Amino acid sequence: MASTYQRKKPRLHWLDFVIVGAVSAFVVFVGWRVGSVLKYKWDWTYIPNYILRFDEDEQRWVANLLLHGFLTTLRLAIWASLLAAIIGVVFGLFRTSRSLFLRMVSRTFVEIIRNVPPLVFLFIFFFFISSQIMPLLGIEGFVRRASEPSLAVISVLFGRPDQLGNFVSGLIALAIFEAAYVTEIVRAGVQSVDKGQWEGSQSLGLSRLNVLRLVILPQAVKRVIPPLANQFISLIKDSSIIALISIQELTFMGLEVVVATSRVFEVWTTVALMYFVICFGFSMGFDRIEKRLGLADGR
Repeated sequence: MASTYQRKKPRLHWLDFVIVGAVSAFVVFVGWRVGSVLKYKWDWTYIPNYILRFDEDEQRWVANLLLHGFLTTLRLAIWASLLAAIIGVVFGLFRTSRSLFLRMVSRTFVEIIRNVPPLVFLFIFFFFISSQIMPLLGIEGFVRRASEPSLAVISVLFGRPDQLGNFVSGLIALAIFEAAYVTEIVRAGVQSVDKGQWEGSQSLGLSRLNVLRLVILPQAVKRVIPPLANQFISLIKDSSIIALISIQELTFMGLEVVVATSRVFEVWTTVALMYFVICFGFSMGFDRIEKRLGLADGR
């Protein structure tokens, strides 16, 4: 049986080489046009030092602005994805509930957020809502009272402790915005399961909660993985707007380096490649999950 599900090795096709060649030629052409038409002199010597720098005091290589921004964006992507998934699953189940009140609450949440531009939503949340919520959470006081080991853990999980309040605020705003789309994905996944599954399970004496938990959700999860993967990758790219509220993620750090070096094309090309690394990594991870779920079904 194991040989039946053995994964086939990917094989390169002649079209793959054509596509790679075309992309490479386009990149070379753009670089040539920038240099010849705009009279721009490329200089990549600044970039490595803004990724890693040698600390004379500690006598070791440490992360510099661009790498710090990369790590902050990665943290934002991971935590915002988890929070958006939790909120989205809850409101997605509300959307399929028998309760009119729960359906109305979920529908209102989705319609308000989906019909407001992300930038406007970010400003409303940060300046009007977050400014009221953050003091109640007591994050700044917690950081001041935290021990050295606790601060070290915060640094690994969330970045600089003195920026924790802003980080959490941006994370919540990003997660809530993306959760509206996750809600609709979950709703569609649950409703795509045939109604006969509900009726047959309930005829066996299962409660609605157990039907949902044991029968419907396992089938729905496999159907929502691909659209969820696309949504979470979109979340990573949408995280760039968080730079507007001074959270030191990759786009914010890119702006800082551009101001410091005036190397516009080199910096933004590097930033684009870093975003590609994060998005492609998530894409490959979701692809492996999807394949495992497919193998579990015998496909």
